[in-house]
Amino acid sequence: MSLNDIPLTTLDGKPTTLAELASGAVLVVNVASKCGLTPQYTALEKLAQDYAARGLTVVGVPCNQFMGQEPGTAEEIQTFCSSTYGVTFPLLAKTDVNGADRHPLYTELTKATDAAGEAGDIQWNFEKFLLAPGGAVANRFRPRTEPDAPEVIEAIEAILPS
Repeated sequence: MSLNDIPLTTLDGKPTTLAELASGAVLVVNVASKCGLTPQYTALEKLAQDYAARGLTVVGVPCNQFMGQEPGTAEEIQTFCSSTYGVTFPLLAKTDVNGADRHPLYTELTKATDAAGEAGDIQWNFEKFLLAPGGAVANRFRPRTEPDAPEVIEAIEAILPS
C-alpha cells in the first residue's frame, strides 16, 4: 500500500489521505504540546509558510505515547497550536506511532532510515519524515534535528521545483 492511500483522520474527525498532497512534498511530524521540543512548532510553521508556494505541506500528527506529553482533546490541541504557535498547517487525529496499535502510516514510515542508516521505532516527539512528490520517503530526521536545520532545508530544496 502506498503512503498516499493509507486512510487518515484529520484533527477535526474528517477522513483524508496524503493523496491530495502527492503533487508536492510533505513533511510529516509527530507532535506534542507539552514536550521540551514543542517550540519546534515555530520553525515548522515558518517552513510551512515559506515553502507553501513551492509545494511543501507540513502535516502534524499529535501523539501521546511519549510520557503523556499530548494529553489534550482534539479541540485543546487545535487551540494550543493555533493560539500559542500560530499553526496553520494541517493536523491529524491523535495517533499511536509505535507499539501494537501503531497507525499504518507509521508502520510504513518507520521502515525508512535516518542519516545514520537506522530505521525502526519513533524515538520521541518531533521525528520528521520528508516525503517527495509522489509520496516516497526522501529523508528521515530524528527529533532533535530542528525543522530549520541546514540538512532539512537542503533536503526540502532538493525535492521541490525551483
